[in-house]
Amino acid sequence: MTTQSFLFTIDRISTAVGKAASWLLIALTVLVCAEVFRRYALNSPSQWGFELSVMMYGTLFMLTGAYTLAQDGHVRGDFLYGSMSPRRQAGFDLVLYFLFFFPGIIALLYAGWDYAGSSWAIREHSSITANGPPLYWFKSVIPLAGALVLLQGVAEVVRCVVCLRTGAWPERLTDVEEIDVVKDQLEHSTFVDDEARRSAIENVQDIEQAAHGRLSGAAENAAGQPNSGHGQGGAR
Repeated sequence: MTTQSFLFTIDRISTAVGKAASWLLIALTVLVCAEVFRRYALNSPSQWGFELSVMMYGTLFMLTGAYTLAQDGHVRGDFLYGSMSPRRQAGFDLVLYFLFFFPGIIALLYAGWDYAGSSWAIREHSSITANGPPLYWFKSVIPLAGALVLLQGVAEVVRCVVCLRTGAWPERLTDVEEIDVVKDQLEHSTFVDDEARRSAIENVQDIEQAAHGRLSGAAENAAGQPNSGHGQGGAR
């Protein structure tokens, strides 16, 4: 197995789980709407409605963490990061992964496993309402989400090492992005010629990459700087 196929394999696992969990958003919307209707129209709120909505949202939030990391979509607060070269970005990321990411995620996984195990041992139910819903299924999401994020973190560390060696960020598993909408509109536009269309699409891609803090080789050449590699976009 090559390094790139290894990275894609982990990306696919995170993406599959994240997309499967995203369907909870529809179920959560239906549940909340039904609960609001029952409460205000029928004056008969359900016993478990609120607690189930919290559990569904928590599950959605946690199981999409690895997917967001795979797409490099977590918020990055350092605005100086975008001006760094790919190698410096990789070195910066690598230090932060070992200094903060792995200790935090390993602690989450360890504590979550114990937390879920204790809940399963007593078949814990919520005490907020009488005969509350079972909590052990919900608490099992904590170590599962921690394991998925930890696995994706290993892939991100490998990406950093590859970038340090080659000077370019390895490719990520592509997925639907907002920029695709603009690109699709430009490709099917009948009001511009082919050359202008290609130029506009390239400019859109450069803007997207710069906005995500990883300048492309084309943007570096346009600024008169040496091309040090092409990064994969996304604010973490």
